[in-house]
Amino acid sequence: MTTVQSPPAPPTAIRPRVVARTGLYAVLAANAAVVAYFFAQPGFAASNALIVIGRLLGLYGALVMAFQLVLVARLPWLDRRIGMDRLTSWHRWTGFALLWTLLGHAVFITFGYADGAGVGPVSELVDLAETTEGVLRAIVAFGIILVVGAVSARYARRRLAYETWHFIHLYTYVAVVLAFTHQVAVGTTFTSSSAAKTYWYGVWAVALGAVVLGRLVLPLWRNTRHQFRVSAVVPESDNVVSIHITGKDLDKLPAQAGQFFLWRFLTADRWWQANPFSLSAAPDGRSLRLTAKAAGEGSAALRHVKVGTRVFAEGPYGAFTTLHRTKPESLLIAGGVGVTPIRALLEDIEGHAVVIYRVAGERDAVLYDELRDLAVAKGAELHLVTGPPVPDKLAPRELIRLVPDIADRDVFLCGPPPMMNAVLRTLADLGVPKQQTHFERFSLAG
Repeated sequence: MTTVQSPPAPPTAIRPRVVARTGLYAVLAANAAVVAYFFAQPGFAASNALIVIGRLLGLYGALVMAFQLVLVARLPWLDRRIGMDRLTSWHRWTGFALLWTLLGHAVFITFGYADGAGVGPVSELVDLAETTEGVLRAIVAFGIILVVGAVSARYARRRLAYETWHFIHLYTYVAVVLAFTHQVAVGTTFTSSSAAKTYWYGVWAVALGAVVLGRLVLPLWRNTRHQFRVSAVVPESDNVVSIHITGKDLDKLPAQAGQFFLWRFLTADRWWQANPFSLSAAPDGRSLRLTAKAAGEGSAALRHVKVGTRVFAEGPYGAFTTLHRTKPESLLIAGGVGVTPIRALLEDIEGHAVVIYRVAGERDAVLYDELRDLAVAKGAELHLVTGPPVPDKLAPRELIRLVPDIADRDVFLCGPPPMMNAVLRTLADLGVPKQQTHFERFSLAG
């Protein structure tokens, strides 16, 4: 199999993740400063400080909402450097910041106008909704954001099917439109300055344009160009199956070992389900391969997919690639079916590598024969670690015994969350620098 080798980045190079993260912070800070400038430019004509604070919170709430859209737009440049799991996590936390900011906006505005009118806040809110253009739209938008925030809380999210949660989450775009039209209609910052209005339209054009480009235009264009189809379905064990995908011009697809796609198999009963599965072999320009364990109805049904089935693939996604290497030698740690991106990385990676594959028993070591053959061909060390979770066979003493020079290697880790959390603690105990530790959460990458 022919793959394109990726040499490690020089140790003195600025890390791609740092560049992307710093760029995002700089863009957000610059826009926050511009918003403050346009807000202060016409002066503070409001009758009291509560209204002034409320208006500023509304502006910053809208800016956070636009920033949220960029975080989940799945722009390739950001995704390859930061990773979808981290971008999604940032999106979630900025969502809570948005919720509190908009709540503050509503409270300060309502109490401010109520104080000026000499009435209660509830009466003033009802009066504003009835008499002021755009206020009712803002109330509806805030209600939608409250609902989306509630179903995004960890307790609710774990009890909802992904498709249900995603459908509810789509109403966020309705809230965006309502909130934007509300601000343009009543926001004195934008009604008093053509430059401010032009800037605000530009911010939202960029944010919404990023979403349309990353989540609609790019996936449609790639699938139209490559026309993915299932070419083979290969059982790897009783509960694991590999799906081979072919298509047109796959050598032009910018996929790398370690990345994943969101796969939709276009059959009558599966076309609406999107499942994230990693590439389990390095892309060779001729075919792609995913390997999945039967962890639910969707993944269990994969072994029944027929050859020739059309596939709609969104991606590639993920920053779990050799782009982030800082050292010439590597340690690859896989747990369970988390071996899929690790196996692909071993095929692609340069320099001496040590591979540790952690499973309950030898029969659970999916793709082990391929790993062994690759390790021999590349001069890598391969350790199969078996046994129950307790005692921890990847504790500091055991890990340093297997890899004495671990602090001088890049570490790539993928597996179930409990195992990953334990290994990350072990790496910290062993003094492995964070910039040498690379992982993506199993729910997205596995």
